[in-house]
This record gives sequence, structure tokens and C-alpha cells, in this order.
Amino acid sequence: MTGAALTRSGDFQAPFWNRVWHVTLWALVWLFILNVAGVVASVAVDSFGTRWFGTWLPEGFTSKWYFSAWDEFQLNDVLIVTVKVVAAVVLISVILGVPAAYALARREFAGKRTILLLLVLPVLVPTITYGVPLATLLYRVNLGGTLTGVIIANLVPTVPFVVLVMTPFIEQIDQRLESAARVCGAGTWSVFRYVLVPLLAPGIMAAALLVLVRSIGMFELTFLTAGPDSQTLVVSLYAAAFSAGIRANQSLDALAVVYMVSSLFWLIIALRFVNPVQLVGRVRD
Repeated sequence: MTGAALTRSGDFQAPFWNRVWHVTLWALVWLFILNVAGVVASVAVDSFGTRWFGTWLPEGFTSKWYFSAWDEFQLNDVLIVTVKVVAAVVLISVILGVPAAYALARREFAGKRTILLLLVLPVLVPTITYGVPLATLLYRVNLGGTLTGVIIANLVPTVPFVVLVMTPFIEQIDQRLESAARVCGAGTWSVFRYVLVPLLAPGIMAAALLVLVRSIGMFELTFLTAGPDSQTLVVSLYAAAFSAGIRANQSLDALAVVYMVSSLFWLIIALRFVNPVQLVGRVRD
């Protein structure tokens, strides 16, 4: 027996260095969590603070920075563009990704593993590695700087993502249900409408919500392909932080809080429908 010692009372006890390793690991995890929570809390508090210099808390609290950010950064137009881009990306990704996932889950054909590898690449490879060539191509065909170009660029990683999310859901459905429906006279559309869609609804919902969250936070591809009238919320946040001019930090923090809240809201809902461990297992396969 390795990795454990038998005590006088008959219980097995982990070796000393194993316990030290577990304590150190959990200490690092909690240090990371507290660090992230501290940064998020400081941004949120500063977005409501009147002045905050050298004290634990601001001198006072106000909500005027949110109204200021709304007017200064034209947040109304930015949110409309963000909703258009995200809605189009989610809808097209589901329409293309679900049938592709069904074909990969149900059919065996030559080159299937190669196709799976090609689908995984846009999800695993850093976005910037293919973002610059993609943006160059879109500008050459006069789609760069347009809303259509932004949507096409965001579809490159999201369609494979939907395939990876949906494939495990489809594999879990018993094929005998489809066969039984066909024996009873159901056509392809009826099988899809009355058998597959109800069973796949949680998976489709999870995939759509995860794509929604990913599209809201997709910075590189949107930044490289967006024009002045097609910037989403995350690109506007970057532009507000690093463009020329003097701005109140509280306004930038208010914009950041709007972005964080919108992303976290949809992410929490998505996690109610999908198991991240299942997705990691699928990628490893």
C-alpha cells in the first residue's frame, strides 16, 4: 500500500507531505479567489463612490456615474449593437452546430476524427492566432468594419463550440427511440420535431447560453473586425479605458460593472443547464 499509513487505532492516515500539499493547494485556490473577489469588489465600490483616495471606503456613494457612463460612452447604441451581434451569433451557431453535432454523434465516416480535430482547434487555439488573418480576409471582401463582418468573425469559434457541447447530449439519446418513431410511420421532420427537439432542448439551451456569454466577452475577433458603428460592449469598454482624453475612473468602473453583471447573469443561467466536467471530458476524448 502506498500513500497512506496505518495508525494504532487502525485508521489509515495520509502521509505528512500529502497533507501539506493539500493544505498548500487549497490555500493557493482561496488566495486566487480572494484576489479576484477583491478586484471585482473594488471596481464595484468605486463605481458608486464620490471620491476614494487613501481610505478603506469612498467618502460617499452615488449612482450618477452610471448615468454619466450611459451618456458619455453612448451605452444605448452600444447595447443595441451588442444585442444584435449576440442574437445573430447564437441563432446561426445553433442552426449550424446542432445538425453537425447530430451527424458526428450518429454517423461513422472516413475523416471523422480529422473533422473533430478541426472543430476543436478554434476553441483551443488562442483567438489572436487566426483573428488577424480572418480580419484581413474580411476587410478584403469589404466586410471588415461592418456588423456582418463582426458576426461572421464571432461564428468561427462559436459554431465548433456548439458542436462540442451538443455531441454528448445527442450521444446520450437512445437511438431506439428514433427507430421506434420511424417504425410507427414518423418521417424525418416528425422525428426531429417530436422526438429529438424535446430531448435535446436542455442541451440546445445550454449551448445557446454559453455561446451568448462567449459572444458578449469575445474581444479579440470583435476588436479586429468592428468599425465605429459595430462595436460591442467589451470593445467599447477597452476603447473607453485606453483612448485619448480625461475620464473619471468611476465612469469606467460603472461601464465595467455593466459588462460584468451582464456576463455573469447569463453564465449563471447557463451553468444550470450544462456540466463543465462533461465538456472537459468530451474535449479530452
